[in-house]
Amino acid sequence: MVSRITTVAFSGIEALPVDVQVMIAPGKMGMSIVGLPDKAVAESRERVQAALHASGLSMPVKRVTINLAPADLPKEGSHYDLPIAAGLMVAMGVLPQEAAQRYIVLGELALDGSIAPVNGVLPAAMAAGSLARGLICPAACGPEAAWAGGTLAIIAPDSLLALANHFKGTQIIRRPDPLPLRIADNLPDLADIKGQESAKRALEVAAAGRHNLLFIGPPGAGKSMLAQRLPSILPPLEARELLDISMISSIAGENQGGILSSRRPFRAPHHSASMAAMVGGGLKTRPGEASLAHNGVLFLDEFPEFSPQVLDSLRQPLESGECVIARANHHISYPARIQLVAAMNPCRCGMAGEPGYTCARGPRCRSDYQARISGPLLDRIDLRIEVPALPAVALMQPAQAEPSAKVAARVKAAHEWQKMRFAALGRPDIRTNGDCPAALVETIAVLDTGGAALMREISEKMRLSARAYHRVLKVARTIADLDGTDRISRLHLAEALSYRRVPERQAG
Repeated sequence: MVSRITTVAFSGIEALPVDVQVMIAPGKMGMSIVGLPDKAVAESRERVQAALHASGLSMPVKRVTINLAPADLPKEGSHYDLPIAAGLMVAMGVLPQEAAQRYIVLGELALDGSIAPVNGVLPAAMAAGSLARGLICPAACGPEAAWAGGTLAIIAPDSLLALANHFKGTQIIRRPDPLPLRIADNLPDLADIKGQESAKRALEVAAAGRHNLLFIGPPGAGKSMLAQRLPSILPPLEARELLDISMISSIAGENQGGILSSRRPFRAPHHSASMAAMVGGGLKTRPGEASLAHNGVLFLDEFPEFSPQVLDSLRQPLESGECVIARANHHISYPARIQLVAAMNPCRCGMAGEPGYTCARGPRCRSDYQARISGPLLDRIDLRIEVPALPAVALMQPAQAEPSAKVAARVKAAHEWQKMRFAALGRPDIRTNGDCPAALVETIAVLDTGGAALMREISEKMRLSARAYHRVLKVARTIADLDGTDRISRLHLAEALSYRRVPERQAG
């Protein structure tokens, strides 16, 4: 007799069904696991045997073979412990076969028979719902799984014994409830920043259209402070965005206690980060910082200090909205719809271009430092703004800055304009101007005669690429949305073009 239990293998944030087949046959006592398991899955053999013994169950004195099908799909992680143990319990008559087959099962076993939490419970719960099945998961992961929907049947035992008693009817395990959403509050406020009005305006435009942004200025000018306040003016997460972010966090093991947050991700990796840390990969192909920043902000401070290879690995995610990790035997894709915000000094000394300062290394200090950022990557950054150092006198003045709440209201109104516009064009999947495909750019950003003449003149002088041309139009469209007008004027276009002039001027 072969007993069957369904679990999942993870490919990106997608949970693929895996059939755990358990056969007890005559032969020398032992247990073997086949089906392309990794080291963690192979070690399940010892954990399962010890957990069954601690629960008062003895391994059959026969040959036990466990097959994880499909056999050509790599199986990674410790969450196969519980489905293997459940399959053995079905084969030994402890659990009913028909009832157990109605669930997707995952969980790690301790030697005393308790069930430890694992990563990826939320994607597994979503897969269970799509397959019209329930979910059996660790008790600690129950609140996270409950976010998949109120109609999903969830059993969250804390031990193998509790699971067996539940199916016998001697102990009823109540369906877990989702924990309250953690509300994003106490975010850094724009009112804390004195001066830097041009930089604040660029930050507002970037937030309104989800455009990529680069701050250039000397140390201590406030670049990092500005970037850290971007989440405070971004619109709240929609339900689908929250679910996507939470599934990535679940795979990465960052959903602490099953509590989800309404705050958009803000990831700020150190400049020593490797390529695998940035875009994903590694031994178990985990999501990187770009995917963990999905539907949020990826902030790269000290931009040129990152490895050029790491920076260039972001070119594809910025263009396509996903990180594709290629391996010899499979490909994995993680969503990475990010807004890139970067900050850098104008040169290695940090003070090039400041009044009264002469760089000790000469003009090449600035050109060599900025050359660490490739042209194709820089071409994908929509807004580039200088952040000059503020004199002490300006810092001593009383604060009169506009608070984040007022800016956020304008940003939200601009987002609503954009959503309605794209819905009218039959593209409700597009939410912001920054995500607009090239085929629709000239449809949403129609220039008048004066604007077209200005664009023709400036684009030749600045030698804009086709991508840069479209990005300028998208920024101009966003500026017009902030003004609450359908018409893109010459003034809107001039402001959009001004945001691409900084590197060219400094490089000269």
